[in-house]
Amino acid sequence: MCSQTQSESSYLQEMEFFVPVFSLFLSLVSCASSDPITEPLRLCMTTQLSYNTEASTIIHTSNSSSYSSILISSEQNPRWLNSTSKPLLILTPFNESEIRAAVLCSRKCGIQIRVRSGGHDYEGLSYLCKTPFIIIDMINFKSIDVNIADETAWVQSGATLGELYYSIGKKSDVHGFPAGICPTVGIGGHFSGGGFGTLVRKHGLAADHVIDAVLIDANGKIMNRETMGEDLFWAIRGGGGASFGIIVSWKIKLVQVPKVVTGFTVSKLISQDGGSLVNRWQYIADRFHEDLFMRVILQNVGSGGQKQVQADFNSLYLGGIDTLMPLMKQSFPELGLEEKDCIEMSWVQSAQYFAGYKKEQPLEVLLSREALYKSNFKGKSDFVTNPIPEIGLQGIWERFMQEQLVFMILDPYGGKMAEISEFEIPFPHRKGNIYNIQYIVKWDVNEASEAGKHMYWMDMLYRYMKPYVSNSPRGAYINYKDLELGTNNRGTNTSYMEASSWGRKYFKNNFKRLAVVKSRVDPHNFFRNEQSIPPFRVLSGS
Repeated sequence: MCSQTQSESSYLQEMEFFVPVFSLFLSLVSCASSDPITEPLRLCMTTQLSYNTEASTIIHTSNSSSYSSILISSEQNPRWLNSTSKPLLILTPFNESEIRAAVLCSRKCGIQIRVRSGGHDYEGLSYLCKTPFIIIDMINFKSIDVNIADETAWVQSGATLGELYYSIGKKSDVHGFPAGICPTVGIGGHFSGGGFGTLVRKHGLAADHVIDAVLIDANGKIMNRETMGEDLFWAIRGGGGASFGIIVSWKIKLVQVPKVVTGFTVSKLISQDGGSLVNRWQYIADRFHEDLFMRVILQNVGSGGQKQVQADFNSLYLGGIDTLMPLMKQSFPELGLEEKDCIEMSWVQSAQYFAGYKKEQPLEVLLSREALYKSNFKGKSDFVTNPIPEIGLQGIWERFMQEQLVFMILDPYGGKMAEISEFEIPFPHRKGNIYNIQYIVKWDVNEASEAGKHMYWMDMLYRYMKPYVSNSPRGAYINYKDLELGTNNRGTNTSYMEASSWGRKYFKNNFKRLAVVKSRVDPHNFFRNEQSIPPFRVLSGS
């Protein structure tokens, strides 16, 4: 497994090792160990780290008492728990040199790497692999340095959104950051895929506000924005960072928010006037004042003969009730919003509100890495460019009645999203999109045998939606990863043309540029997974 090819040999000659040549020699000899995979890798890393780290504290093999607990510590989708795909070892590094050692040794020994920050990858690719692999768990890379004076922050990839919001809120009541709603999501995956939440209409995506980053590439080189170059910096802000290297930290530009914001949730049954309200919302959601974000959460409630479909109009307004009420009466009077439905709070308290916590709870709830609700789930996504006709909505309600626990979350665009070019960063779903759909079907953790039934229902709904959503290509969001869009099932390098089946859904015309960047920074495709960006040069025959 650890024998070197000619290209790998020249690659090693070009690298600047951070340990003496003698240590490198020992690590190469270790590949002759009796264990063909795990032991050579472990010994290589132990040797690499011997001058600055007690290796046993950060390397967790299957024989370690800590292995199992660390493996499941960031798991957010229990349907992967029974997988036979387990890492050879888990690395929990504290510094960049330790990550660099893992990259160098894994490449030398022919082992793949999976990087995990929050564990929310919808298809489990941050902790599953079809070939021998290790996990680099970024749990110790969670420092956050907020600088209110210049309205920036450095945040490491292993921090969560909740930890970032907490850190900002402790420093300022007039600053925020436009990222996602779930506080347990890890920074690394969220930022590198785009990242949107309640401020998306006012300020755009999280990735739109990244102004620097630190990345370790396949050669073990540690780079910032200046040294990586603008093409690579462009790629990691929405193109999926796992394809290009390991992103250690991000510098972000904070945004200004009012001291008082307002949240409200109005719930309506579809069987009453909820259906007509959802239909009306489609025509105005992207045209509201940019200070108003109003998403719709569709779900089935009740059970048996009492089951119904409900629409929750879940909103954040950047201002107080006194200015919200006239705006709602002008923009969406049909909803019948009343002052008693509204809650004034600070911006950081709104992060609690949308996460399912109460305003009165301490800010420290944002620091919890335990999701409030956890169950097996399958997710998919779509983008809507024209309102779905009422007959199409009726078909959705009918299909909701056939399942136990399903959601469609409709997130409105417009505002700032319509002002930013689709080529500014790899995330292309901008002007012309009314809203994004996230589909989720959930089932109990004890119903593993029922997974196929629920997955089939999701597939049926997704096929039903085809006439009503974007096309040529039918769009999808990389942070709601969906292997059913297409994948490399062989576990080896996939071609650019094969990858286009899902690549263009995620990135549209930005996919080719991403592949060209990949061919420059990782031509041997070391950083790869079932839906990673392939090198264009190697696979196109050019």
